[in-house]
Amino acid sequence: MNAEFTQDAPLLDVQGLKTVIHLPDGAWPAVDGIDFTVQRGEVLGLVGESGSGKSVTGFSIVQLMDSPAEVIAGRVLFNNEDLRLASEERLRSLRGNRIAMIFQDPLMTLNPVLSIGEQMAEAILEHRDVGRQEALRAAADALVRVGISLPEARLRQYPHEFSGGMRQRVAIATAMLNAPDLIIADEPTTALDVTIQSQILFEVQKLARDSGTAVIWITHDLAVVAELADRVAVMYSGRIVEIGPVDEVLDRSRHPYTLGLLRSSAAMVEPGQRLNQINGMAPRIDARPSGCPFRTRCDRAMSICAEQDPTPTIDGRHGFRCHNPMPQRDAA
Repeated sequence: MNAEFTQDAPLLDVQGLKTVIHLPDGAWPAVDGIDFTVQRGEVLGLVGESGSGKSVTGFSIVQLMDSPAEVIAGRVLFNNEDLRLASEERLRSLRGNRIAMIFQDPLMTLNPVLSIGEQMAEAILEHRDVGRQEALRAAADALVRVGISLPEARLRQYPHEFSGGMRQRVAIATAMLNAPDLIIADEPTTALDVTIQSQILFEVQKLARDSGTAVIWITHDLAVVAELADRVAVMYSGRIVEIGPVDEVLDRSRHPYTLGLLRSSAAMVEPGQRLNQINGMAPRIDARPSGCPFRTRCDRAMSICAEQDPTPTIDGRHGFRCHNPMPQRDAA
């Protein structure tokens, strides 16, 4: 993270965020009272298995949760403005301008009946006082930055004429058009080959460094987090179980779940060997065990783990929730 953008007041301050899913037998927390901050120019990796609450966190921040989901508690301070109290008109003025969202499915972003150029230009014209030709030039430049050649021709095409990977690159380019203060990216490079992924990670880092854009990068891929992020937050069962500088969390994991994710990575296994895996499966939101929700899968669980939910422990900039954390000397 560029020190030029570091300041006492964070760009984003999430406090006690709680989002529930309303089911016939009750309201169950998908995000269960999480806290974190993001500074200007910082990239925060948000990692965890499917169902851990990563994507729900991103949607909750920008107030895009639809029934049966509902944000019921917490504050989301963006530039000291609580987005939970903002009107829908105010939120529309921020989305796509000062806050951009990249969805895992690009078809959630792209309109099938409008050309790529029309959609990208509109994203600029809606928020900036420029002419249409200038907007199209900026759009063409953005396409080149995400690895799309012949941009002028591509701007005249429609989403159905693009492959899934190219549509995702268009969505990423559109999110970067207005150099927003915050980008929330939900598994944005999953469908892309490693060469294009590397190019996009470079552009995201450059945007953060040069423009002070903060990024929340939601992913299950720890290799991407290691390359891209300044800090990482590990989610499990709707909670952040470990958070801190990326090198410290990945090299000196304190929570057994973080260590399990690292050891299950393909990079940790010799070619031809079976992948390591964490025993069992993450619990459903309506069937979480008492105490620590990870205890049924954890080989370090003790009796207290079934009785009490662990409270956060802070060690410098490194935080974790665990009754029996990994010793500091054990490197991942």
